[in-house]
Amino acid sequence: MSEALTPETPEAVLDETADEAGEEEPIKQRKNGLYPGVSDELADSMKSGWADTELRGLTPIAQAEYTAARRAALSARFPGERLVIPAGNLKTRSNDTEYPFRASVEYAYLTGNLTEDGVLVLEPATEGHKATIYLLPRSDRENGEFWLSGQGELWVGRRHSLTEAEQLYGIPASDVRELPAALAEATGPVRVVRGYDAAVEAALTDKVTAERDNELRVFLSEARLVKDAFEAGELQKAVDSTVRGFEDVVKVLDKAEATSERYIEGTFFLRARVEGNDIGYGSICAAGPHACTLHWVRNDGPVRSGDLLLLDAGVETHTLYTADVTRTLPINGTYTEIQKKIYDAVYEAQEAGIAAVQPGAKYRDFHDAAQRVLTEKLVEWGLVEGPVERVLELGLQRRWTLHGTGHMLGMDVHDCAAARTETYVEGTLEPGMCLTVEPGLYFQADDLTVPEEYRGIGVRIEDDILVTEDGNRNLSDRLPRRSDEVEAWMASLKG
Repeated sequence: MSEALTPETPEAVLDETADEAGEEEPIKQRKNGLYPGVSDELADSMKSGWADTELRGLTPIAQAEYTAARRAALSARFPGERLVIPAGNLKTRSNDTEYPFRASVEYAYLTGNLTEDGVLVLEPATEGHKATIYLLPRSDRENGEFWLSGQGELWVGRRHSLTEAEQLYGIPASDVRELPAALAEATGPVRVVRGYDAAVEAALTDKVTAERDNELRVFLSEARLVKDAFEAGELQKAVDSTVRGFEDVVKVLDKAEATSERYIEGTFFLRARVEGNDIGYGSICAAGPHACTLHWVRNDGPVRSGDLLLLDAGVETHTLYTADVTRTLPINGTYTEIQKKIYDAVYEAQEAGIAAVQPGAKYRDFHDAAQRVLTEKLVEWGLVEGPVERVLELGLQRRWTLHGTGHMLGMDVHDCAAARTETYVEGTLEPGMCLTVEPGLYFQADDLTVPEEYRGIGVRIEDDILVTEDGNRNLSDRLPRRSDEVEAWMASLKG
């Protein structure tokens, strides 16, 4: 990796705000850089001789009409108030390297822009609000930022100009470096989405309250409960790519056996990066008893013939919508008798859960339906003393079912998390909502309350379900679920 300036000199090489005398500060160099400085001749050379690369006549992004409608709904909810929604900043991974940037969900949902340091501001107007998107403009060529700054264009790539951004996002654009001063002088009620941009929050520190800001976050979380047509399409794209990622994994299970769970992780990641933005969350590639660890993301264990592989993974689209799918597969292609017994029980529970996903149904219904089936199986197998109603009332089945049966899905894998309980867990399903249905049974390797043959077996089956006007649609139904169909599918992929 080549040398750039240190993180302590993030943007400009010559700071044009400089000192009180109006003089530019000298160029700041990396402590152990190989070049002691920049000659005047080189600086002059780098300022000229570059072609005009401004992009003209750009087409608005596909979701522009939808983001406009979302901003209108936000405006209607908070009339007369200034609303500030930051994208967030780069985060340091180590020394002068950063983690890949992912814009805040609130900002991306309202703008479609995904670049760091952006801020959406809705200022009260005579009618509604005036929206402005504050962004970093293209790298400055006069002061050398574009080739000397660690975040300059020649180091990390070209940014859109403000004019280009206006065409793409359908929002007037301004220089974000001017925003903190403008916010500091703002009057009237203000709300900000917290936790993403310290400089923005510092500029508003005497103008906002935690209670009011939380109301803004809650509204934006609840706004995402019902997906619009664009979002439903993006979720389907994410699922379709995820299905192909699962097929990729099945085709290379022999290579995973020769290496480790990491081969599975890397195989799925390749599909996510080729067809999408990234994985939507850390892939769970849990072979053997690791399947009993709900969020096993170390993925450093052995892959053995005769064991099960619990693969929980999702591709994230370029617009940040993620799939979340799980299959529990026999590594050698065939379930053993006890594996099939447990798997079929989970499948039956998932069938009951999916059937309960209907418009007008209580959100909890799918969870209750799946838990009842699993509890009936546990009582039938003699692992817990009935009757079933007693077990459910006391929650005794949770020793082996562990988690809730699903969650909302969207731009976050656990989407809408800040929504009020009465509108989410205690709410009612509506067309356009998208949720996972993912029951599981997990018999820990050291669980002495179950027969030895059960120990170390973990099974989860998860699909992404869109609520429709007349029922539901399984977005991930291209992946087989029934045990015999899974075996046939794996055999076909292995040739």
